[in-house]
Amino acid sequence: MIRHAPAGVEVIVVDDGSVEGTASTAAAEFSSVKIVRLPERSGFCAAANAGIRAATKPIVELLNDDTEVTAGWAEAALAWFADPTVAAVAPLVLRWPGDADAELLIDSAGDNYYRGGVPGKRGRGEPLGPAYLRPRRVFGASASSAFYRRDTLLRVGAFPRKFGAYFEDVDLAFRLHRAGYDVIFEPASRVLHHVAASHGPPDRRLLAQQSRNEERVFWRNLPVRALLRALPAHVAVLAGKAWRRWREGTLWPFIRGRLRVLAEVPQLLRHRRRLRRLGGADFARWQVESIWWG
Repeated sequence: MIRHAPAGVEVIVVDDGSVEGTASTAAAEFSSVKIVRLPERSGFCAAANAGIRAATKPIVELLNDDTEVTAGWAEAALAWFADPTVAAVAPLVLRWPGDADAELLIDSAGDNYYRGGVPGKRGRGEPLGPAYLRPRRVFGASASSAFYRRDTLLRVGAFPRKFGAYFEDVDLAFRLHRAGYDVIFEPASRVLHHVAASHGPPDRRLLAQQSRNEERVFWRNLPVRALLRALPAHVAVLAGKAWRRWREGTLWPFIRGRLRVLAEVPQLLRHRRRLRRLGGADFARWQVESIWWG
């Protein structure tokens, strides 16, 4: 939700019918709102890509329907795009506090990625403290509220439609880095997130989708040398996650999602060949963690 839009902002609502009344509510608040209606529900990636293509401004920001921006959030992030090497800016995403006296907890201070195959949100669940009040380069930006350079986004392929939702922003971050760009975390740009308000707790189908997409990201994106070095860690990650899923009673969706990736080997190899066109930027600059922080 946008209540503090700077002058000249272009508001685009993508309506695929998944959230009743979203488009009409936005249209009532902004006379210049542009509504893009999709013929069917096709998932987050398809909706986000449709909005990006419909945009006419050089910088775009994605906002989930369960987010709310704060005053000055856009100006602080937009200033970074004066640097042509910056392709994306991650705002400080805070969990909706509930009341004025509640402690501010972080939902995302940019994204992390551990080369063993674990994506995550920096600072998730932690109180807002000095470590998260300084701008810095990060691996990625959460698509719940990320700013992107539009032409760069389209050049690297935007969001992978087959992902539907979950980890699509992680996959995109890899391609932005491969093309030689940086992602910046800007704490002065703040967004409030009603966590899980748009979809609720994931069911078994969504758990399998999350598992599949997480595995896809690992095999699609790590450079060959990094991939080979990461394989022992990845095996350990899979074993640890399987054990946890078994204890939670969700082992089968986890396994089913991972096994589905085996049927995609030809597509994965084609994707890796296409990545070569983006260049071979220095992997050491990608902010991929070599030590697990979880």
